[in-house]
Amino acid sequence: MKPEETVDFFLKIVWQTVANKYNQIASDFGITQALGYMLINIHEEGTAVSQIAALSGVKSTSLSRILKNMEELGLIFREIDPKDKRSVKIFLTPFGKEKRQLAKGVVRSFNEYLNTHISDKDRLQLIKTLNKINQLTADYKPQPHFSEPSRGEA
Repeated sequence: MKPEETVDFFLKIVWQTVANKYNQIASDFGITQALGYMLINIHEEGTAVSQIAALSGVKSTSLSRILKNMEELGLIFREIDPKDKRSVKIFLTPFGKEKRQLAKGVVRSFNEYLNTHISDKDRLQLIKTLNKINQLTADYKPQPHFSEPSRGEA
């Protein structure tokens, strides 16, 4: 099977193209696509680090590095949750809120662009198909592979 005959080939190519476009745009605002995504997912009332990890799918070591970088850039600050001393919440600074608004604007604008070039029917079908692929991927259990017979066997 050729790579271009697989579903995952196109998923990867499309996501890389989208991420690269977001990175190009984000760099004009002094951030990256990943930072923009983080900013969009930090709520006004603060967001638990564990919730950010779940939303972003980033491993804890990478998340720690990203959050440290965001702190150093003056985008966020951390506070221990007064209700649960084990939990740390992330809040946006005024500068972080400004960058979040820019990131949201970029996402809105890009999606408006896509929506003007993709029919509602096609968009809804794509979302339905992507949700199905996501669920099938989560449910997939690899089968044991049996070695193929060598040329002398059969």
